[in-house]
Amino acid sequence: MPLKIRLARAGSKKRPYYHVVIADARSPRDGRFIESIGSWNPLLPKDGERVKVDADRVNHWLAHGAQPTDRVLRFLDEAGLVKRDARSNPKKAEPGKKAQERAALLKKAQEDAAAAVAAAAAPAEAEAATAE
Repeated sequence: MPLKIRLARAGSKKRPYYHVVIADARSPRDGRFIESIGSWNPLLPKDGERVKVDADRVNHWLAHGAQPTDRVLRFLDEAGLVKRDARSNPKKAEPGKKAQERAALLKKAQEDAAAAVAAAAAPAEAEAATAE
């Protein structure tokens, strides 16, 4: 039976509250679970007690092969119970092909304008130098 450490939503509409539970991976999100080992209240301020987790039970279930979801893994990493590797996808942050083309055209136009200003300033300086 594949076990997951995951969140089960509670609370009313637009007032979320989550329980950190141990559940069979095949059971529904808010359905049957084996044990509740903590809670998360996202409405509390970030510097407050948003996440409460029973560390002993987490270690017990991790030893029995339970896999935490990504969000729960973040909480466990903050609590110092499990190490979470940082994810990085720098390609995803790059602009699309058309946006890159527009940026290249804009950069070229700016370089051309700067070159035109420099070319216009050079003869004026030469005339000023010969007049003196």
